[in-house]
Amino acid sequence: MKNDHTLALRSDRRRGRWLRCLLMACFAGLLSFASVHPVSAQDDDAPQAQEVALVDLNTATEAELVSLPGIGPSKAQAIIARRDRRPFRRVAEVMRVRGIGRATYRALRDRLMVSQP
Repeated sequence: MKNDHTLALRSDRRRGRWLRCLLMACFAGLLSFASVHPVSAQDDDAPQAQEVALVDLNTATEAELVSLPGIGPSKAQAIIARRDRRPFRRVAEVMRVRGIGRATYRALRDRLMVSQP
């Protein structure tokens, strides 16, 4: 009778082979999917990205600030109050305004700019 260690080792080898086969099959499936459905960097039928006007944090009116996604009248007033106390030097400083966190900043940062005070 074979000892238990030999049987366990043989079982581990079979499990290892089975796992490798499964991983190889998944990898082959991914490769075949990628070759059938190539992803292009720019699609001819896709609409061109619209150029978005930048909003200057140090000179923008309340209406211009409200036009930004995630900014309502109260946040626009808070931005104006903050810049009246101390003008913005960097766009990231907008996160110091109450109610504007990282998620809002990430949505806004491509639409904001700061002029020298």
